[in-house]
Amino acid sequence: MLSTVNLTQRYGKRVLFENVNITLDRGKRYGLIGANGAGKSTFMKILAGELEPSEGEVQIQPGLKLGILGQNQYAFEEFTLKDAVLYGNKRLYEAQKEKERLYMEGDFESDEVNNRLAELEMICVEEDPTYESDVHIERLLTKLGFPVEQHDALMSTITGGDKFKILLAQVLFYKPDILLLDEPTNNLDIETIAWLEEELKRHEGTLLVISHDRHFLNSVVTHILDLDFQTIREFAGNYDEWYIAANLIAKQAEMERQKKLKEKAELERFIARFSANASKARQATSRQKQLEKLDIQEIKLSSRRDPAIFFKPHREIGNEVLEVSNISKAYGDKAVLRDISFKVGKHDKIAVIGANGVGKTTLIEIIMGNLEPDNGSVAWGQTVTPTYFPQNTTDIIRGEESLPQWIQGFNPKWHIDDIRKTLGRMLFSGEEQKKRVGDCSGGEKHRVMMAKMMMDSANFLVLDEPNNHLDLESIVALGEALHRYEGGVICVTHDRELIDAFATRIIKIENDGTITDFEGDYEAYIERFGNEG
Repeated sequence: MLSTVNLTQRYGKRVLFENVNITLDRGKRYGLIGANGAGKSTFMKILAGELEPSEGEVQIQPGLKLGILGQNQYAFEEFTLKDAVLYGNKRLYEAQKEKERLYMEGDFESDEVNNRLAELEMICVEEDPTYESDVHIERLLTKLGFPVEQHDALMSTITGGDKFKILLAQVLFYKPDILLLDEPTNNLDIETIAWLEEELKRHEGTLLVISHDRHFLNSVVTHILDLDFQTIREFAGNYDEWYIAANLIAKQAEMERQKKLKEKAELERFIARFSANASKARQATSRQKQLEKLDIQEIKLSSRRDPAIFFKPHREIGNEVLEVSNISKAYGDKAVLRDISFKVGKHDKIAVIGANGVGKTTLIEIIMGNLEPDNGSVAWGQTVTPTYFPQNTTDIIRGEESLPQWIQGFNPKWHIDDIRKTLGRMLFSGEEQKKRVGDCSGGEKHRVMMAKMMMDSANFLVLDEPNNHLDLESIVALGEALHRYEGGVICVTHDRELIDAFATRIIKIENDGTITDFEGDYEAYIERFGNEG
């Protein structure tokens, strides 16, 4: 359905990928993975025709519809929600709107008007033969959390996260033969992600998706495209199957390499020992030729590096940890939190879940003392020293300071060498540490904040969507770090693999502002409540 021929993309001396030749087949769902900055989004933009490659070409089977998830959330501000989704099929949208205008303003005595209406009707029949576009749009919007009474509201009245949902509905409505999705789970809650997974599994054409959500990839994709070492390698299976296979390949390659290294050492010893001995000269020459033929390659499992995230509390936490009592909060007429109470135990690691806009960040900000509740109180135990990863990390990390200077600003007593070592564990090399914090990407700022939290040596971690902007390797490392951590945790996240990794308790904020408080891990929570919670 779609093929690339010697596809190459370079920027100056930097090569993202070179001579990529792949074919994406009908009925297969591909996950495109790779380190941040490897060129995944660039590759997808080239496939979509939004970007010209340095060399090579993309070939798409004639007559097929190509759909790509839009990234400009503010492109449809004056559209209603329904019309923004309908615009996913631009030909149908324009035909319907022109029909409406002609029926409102047209001269029905005019042959020209009547002929044009007939032409527009044919277009509508071709694009919507069952006349069910309105029903389809209403179903999509409702599934994405927009009640029917909101469907005629303007796009300018909804939040940025909700605008992204409309872009998702837009491309799904189009029903393209080839569907390209770049981070479709961003800004989606757990329930909506579960719905999207089922939608995509029913896609009958070709799907290519970029995602840092491991659970999503495992659920949806049938093949992995690994962008690494400036090329793309294809594996059959989902992300976990790729990970197992790739590590097995690496282990086999390492064993073969060790075997060759041993053989090399033996040959070198023989040559050194007998090359001066006339009677052994022929054998030494033969061994020298064997040595020259040995191909000892470096193992190339992946160029990606895993961060070493490790949170070490400076002291053991006491029995009195945190008590939230009768917290309520409203914004204007909208009550977000209603009389919420819970106590945190010494060994609790809590995942806070719930729909977008339901009040998760509001609760976390109240717990951290950054926001006053309308009613109720928050009491921390005397032995507790919390550290906080806020949702707006990318906004608050700014300025002219270098990475170590920015972190040291929180505590001048922290030794600069310790800070540099911690940054190194978060994959910042010596030279990279000299850059201004304001120049860091979103993913880099998140890793800087992780390094700062590691320096805090706190015995309680509060995190609000820490997995945003992190790649798969970093999210896995974070999950393992939270699992090993000997202090308390409250973490807001929609990443189910991350929740699985650490959570011993689930608190879900319901749409009415109350909470469901479940003692147990996420798997037990799903067994009890299902994906709908």
